[in-house]
Amino acid sequence: MLNFNVPHVKNNTGEPVWKVLIFDRFGQDIISPLLSVKELRDMGITLHLLLHSDRDPIPDVPAVYFVMPTEENIDRMCQQYIKLYFLVFILFICVSVEPDVAFSVFDQYLNFITLEDDMFVLCNQNKELVSYRAINRPDITDTEMETIMDTIVDSLFCFFVTLGAVPIIRCSRGTAAEMVAVKLDKKLRENLRDARNSLFTGDTLGAGQFSFQRPLLVLVDRNIDLATPLHHTWTYQALVHDVLDFHLNRVNLEESSGVENSPAGARPKRKNKKSYDLTAVDKFWQKHKGSPFPEVAESVQQELESYRAQEDEVKRLKSIMGLEGEDEGAISMLSDNTAKLTSAVSSLPELLEKKRLIDLHTNVATAVLEHIKTRKLDVYFEYEEKIMSKTTLDKSLLDMISDPDAGTPEDKMRLFLIYYISAQQAPSEADLEQYKKALTDAGCNLTPLQYIKQWKAFAKMASAPTSYGNTATKPMGLLSRVMNTGSQFVMEGVKNLVLKQQETDDYRYFDPKMLRGSGNYIEYQNLVDYIKGKQGKHVLYGCSELFNATQFIKQLSLLGQK
Repeated sequence: MLNFNVPHVKNNTGEPVWKVLIFDRFGQDIISPLLSVKELRDMGITLHLLLHSDRDPIPDVPAVYFVMPTEENIDRMCQQYIKLYFLVFILFICVSVEPDVAFSVFDQYLNFITLEDDMFVLCNQNKELVSYRAINRPDITDTEMETIMDTIVDSLFCFFVTLGAVPIIRCSRGTAAEMVAVKLDKKLRENLRDARNSLFTGDTLGAGQFSFQRPLLVLVDRNIDLATPLHHTWTYQALVHDVLDFHLNRVNLEESSGVENSPAGARPKRKNKKSYDLTAVDKFWQKHKGSPFPEVAESVQQELESYRAQEDEVKRLKSIMGLEGEDEGAISMLSDNTAKLTSAVSSLPELLEKKRLIDLHTNVATAVLEHIKTRKLDVYFEYEEKIMSKTTLDKSLLDMISDPDAGTPEDKMRLFLIYYISAQQAPSEADLEQYKKALTDAGCNLTPLQYIKQWKAFAKMASAPTSYGNTATKPMGLLSRVMNTGSQFVMEGVKNLVLKQQETDDYRYFDPKMLRGSGNYIEYQNLVDYIKGKQGKHVLYGCSELFNATQFIKQLSLLGQK
């Protein structure tokens, strides 16, 4: 894409074709988790700019625009084309009506954000438009719901165009997931029907129905499980997302400057902010992001000790290089150590990168540990695990809520909501009033509870309550069953065409090739762990929005005010 939609090649001097990259906020969100400034430069991007920022003309340099196809963006590009650049190459993020302009225009079908090799989110800008609250507002109109569903479907369509495969679709009945499935099935069918312009090369309607490479798309409504997004977790990546400012693979930390004496009446010093990118090139992050936090802390210490040992070896070799005397033993030792020192010096860049990552994860892990200690998050994690797995509690819930030294008001509300959601039977009104008083005394806002009460009452009428197990060790039973059912159908072809009635009732089945008349890192890590034991299977996790518990509580609170 950054090389004008042709394979990446260098010019006669061995350098890439230099160009300017201009994006809007949507394009920036898509590119920033994937490519660093250095990687952009290696691809010939000398300068990257926001579309609506002011700049001076840059003569003799081609411009690559990566933007949403809005009228405002097109007008801005036309103004800049006349004044600033001699060649313009426009890449629209999603499908567009081609504007009447004199430059190359391409639809890239990239209207989703890739955060991991196996994880994506549909949007970041204007994410409140497809949020849990937006879909579950009691006053939402049919037109508004249609717009939300179309937005989600357009992004999912882009995802599968990029994947280059037409999925088999399974979804729960009577939910927003079913609305998305119906619309996506229709959109895929319409594209496959036009064989000449199909975006799925080699895939036409009716062809390859039983291809072994077909992915299974499982669409699940957030309402099937409201407890997990509220759950205090214990793995590194999920903790970073829960307690720190972690956004599009970048974590922002406030550096504590310590207690300093300052003159009376002086303005306090502002805390320094530091940002760290936690991406695929960070080997420590890739290895430990799904590990329990104590293991991460131990690994940071081991990496630090390993680095110090290597550093001490370099210092020792430098010292030996000062050997005096000309006897054969000394000369032989000098020659041997010269080779060792040369090897050590050649590995210096790798050593410096190791030191950078150690410092990075020491700072991030220290910030997480501070939250764990001050809020007793380990106690909350263990207690919630017992609630969700229906094991005996060693301390009453009322005592947990009333303990002034354990957690913030939000932590206490999260804990109680998990209890309320997971309970097979809601507490009596007398018990509920007692809990509400304790929560109020602890400084909690009760509006999220008002919504959860309504949700639970409706869910009870609609179907059986969700069953929760030990999320740290067991996969989600419902998901496991759907995964196994779907994948067996793909692998065994005709044998499983007649599905069991119970499964058909629970989940609808769509295959666009057959002829016929909000998310979080806890779930992501659970899926990754689940699939490790399933040889030959690969899971990609996606969500319409990626929120942490604080953001989800705010949405529940707003819904509770209605």
